[in-house]
Amino acid sequence: MRATLRWAHSDLRTHRGEALFLVLATAGIVASLLLATALFGYATNPWQRVFTQSHGAHVWLHTDTGADAGKLAGLDGVDSVAGPYPTAAATVASRGSRAAVELRGTAQRPSVGRPPIVSGRWLDPATPDGVVLESRFARALLAEPGDTLTMPGTARELTVVGLADSAEPRYRPGEQPGLVWALPSAVPDPGGQVIGLRLTDPGDTSYVVQRAVTVLGAGAIGEVSTWQQARAEAQGDNRLLGQVLGMFGLGALVAAGLAVHGAIGTRIRGHLRDLSVLKAIGFTPGQVVRVFLLQHLAYALLGAVAAAALAEALGSRIPGRLGDAVGVWQGLPGHTVALFVIPVGAVLFIGATTGLAAWRAGRVPPVPVQRPAAALGGRLSGATGRALGPRPAAPPGGRLVGRLRRALRLRPAAPRTGQLSDLARRALGARIPPALVLGWHTAFARRPRSLATVARLTLPLLLIVVAMSAWTTIDRFHSTPEQVGLPTALSVRADAGLNERQTRALLERDPEVAAAYPGVETAALVPGQTATIALRGLGTARDPYPFTLAEGRPARGADEAVAGQGLLDLLDVRVGDWVRMTVGDQPQILHIVGRAIEPENAGRVISTSLDTLRANDPGLRPTLYELRLAPGADPREVADRLATAGRGHLDVHTVTNPADGLSPLRAVVAGLIAVLALIGLIELLTAIGGTVRESERDLLALKAIGLSPRQITAITVTATGCTALAAVLAATALGLPLAHWLIDAQGRSSGIGAGIAQGPSAPLMLLLGAAAVLCAAALAAVPAARAARRRLADTLSAVA
Repeated sequence: MRATLRWAHSDLRTHRGEALFLVLATAGIVASLLLATALFGYATNPWQRVFTQSHGAHVWLHTDTGADAGKLAGLDGVDSVAGPYPTAAATVASRGSRAAVELRGTAQRPSVGRPPIVSGRWLDPATPDGVVLESRFARALLAEPGDTLTMPGTARELTVVGLADSAEPRYRPGEQPGLVWALPSAVPDPGGQVIGLRLTDPGDTSYVVQRAVTVLGAGAIGEVSTWQQARAEAQGDNRLLGQVLGMFGLGALVAAGLAVHGAIGTRIRGHLRDLSVLKAIGFTPGQVVRVFLLQHLAYALLGAVAAAALAEALGSRIPGRLGDAVGVWQGLPGHTVALFVIPVGAVLFIGATTGLAAWRAGRVPPVPVQRPAAALGGRLSGATGRALGPRPAAPPGGRLVGRLRRALRLRPAAPRTGQLSDLARRALGARIPPALVLGWHTAFARRPRSLATVARLTLPLLLIVVAMSAWTTIDRFHSTPEQVGLPTALSVRADAGLNERQTRALLERDPEVAAAYPGVETAALVPGQTATIALRGLGTARDPYPFTLAEGRPARGADEAVAGQGLLDLLDVRVGDWVRMTVGDQPQILHIVGRAIEPENAGRVISTSLDTLRANDPGLRPTLYELRLAPGADPREVADRLATAGRGHLDVHTVTNPADGLSPLRAVVAGLIAVLALIGLIELLTAIGGTVRESERDLLALKAIGLSPRQITAITVTATGCTALAAVLAATALGLPLAHWLIDAQGRSSGIGAGIAQGPSAPLMLLLGAAAVLCAAALAAVPAARAARRRLADTLSAVA
């Protein structure tokens, strides 16, 4: 045991840099996996906690005031009914911010969908104008208990008495109104009512919704929201961040395992004499295996423990959403188990890959076998072979292997021919410097070993290409939003104080408003009456709305529409199909002629022109205006000017960009690229070490034929550069299609749809390739130059 530890200590002193890189790479991988787990827990558990604490309803039905909620209590699968609660649409303002809200009247705190109070208190008849705000909406409005909310256009004021959590769909400016609980007396003229259904089996949600619509009548239903939709919205970007971290973390773990396997294999080939000596002095094969295995397990364990300790101690202090996620995750029941299982799993995986390579070390014979000269020929030019004289005959074992290969109809092994390929000979004939030709030949002479090295180096580079594609896709949402379904920057709603002509004139008067598209948006029941979707009418035949299409064509004719991927998946239809939906009591039949990239409402949107909807309802008037701004205009400045010009009659919001919630992904991608680059660096150092050791046997021959130390150094540098270049080309060829597929798959699953992926630019890819090749050449220069200037005695010792 003492001898084992001394040998391991000596090996550590010799390979300090490699050991440090392995520790850092393991720490980065384990940290990314832990953060991914934290984000997954953060995405799911807060909503689940609120839903459980509030005894939440699985279905919320927005109906007209005449619907009889008592009929729903007897439906199969309905456990209890909440409401009906009278509701009214209103607009409130606080500290200069305006927001659309749903006032929900409730005399007492409900038993189903019972909002947990997070600040202040519940409603009290002693404060008739008191309201309780949903907590996320309150944060958006910067409102706290004790604040006063005004209602523009009226003299009414509301006093915030408390904040409460809710498991219902969250507030989204311009899309989903904020939820405000008030006493029934504060909702004097309700425009509808809301009914909550808690089910005995949440899996029967679609069936229960269908039965409820049948009992109440399709004309009485305004909107249906389910617990699945609310949960998906709550998870939102956090789940995507967790998926990205988890995918890259697992990929980096595989890359690190392969890098460790390659490093040990290279060191075994370079230390065959040392291993034979260990065997000769009494080391058993098991002891040799344990030396390598325990040594690299110690490196991996050190990195994993360091990552777990840092994540536990400092994870909650990370700025932004990642820190919040870690803070919440640390309070969840499965936190301790994950903190133990993930590092242990990473260490065991690295140990498994290490064990495969260490097993080969245990098979090294106690007496090193003299290699035939033919075995060295794969790394020598024809001139070098002639300079060394005739090669000795192949040993019987070699002849046996040759006969076996011929019997199996396999091609002769290229590394043992001792001859240059036709391409290499033509290159020498074209007066290309011998150092470059021999370097290229050295890189690819031993095909299985060369391909394995290229493959190990390709994997981290491939993941870097995918990470760069994710980065450029996020940039695309910000730099060219019109290409990803966001052609407009502002959404404006006008109250009853302005008619259509006055509103358009007011909007188009602003010099930075390039176009104002009138429209309406309403909820529609899908066929089967199991869910509601968003039906939008935007633009007119004279001034069509510029939808961003991924397939099909724009909706130009009567009854033509474009749909989001979420709607196509929900209804199981394709472009070219006709769909029927119900708006109130009126059916609407539309022909889907294109698929639009639709970031809103999880893609469950079908859009047509305002003229098409007016053909079915001549009295329809625009309720919103989508504004396309002039290039370079600041949306917030334009919004402020329009709100001021509207004198309280306009509700102006910036269009939500889905990439805004992915801003933490930039730091995540940068960190992952650093970890992957570290793994690639380990593999480069391994390849350089192997090339330098292999070149030592040819050093005498190369000097004998007149090559200078600088030319000999150039051979190793060229070989390393060619290996890196091959890995870069393979990573580019495989990484770009893989990145497009992964990003588009994520787009389809989120409802946005395929067509949003954006690969890195050509200059950026050239920069990546040049950096990889130049880094490889620079790293190889120093050890190659040192080896080329070795003394004659050292060279003879290496060849012996």
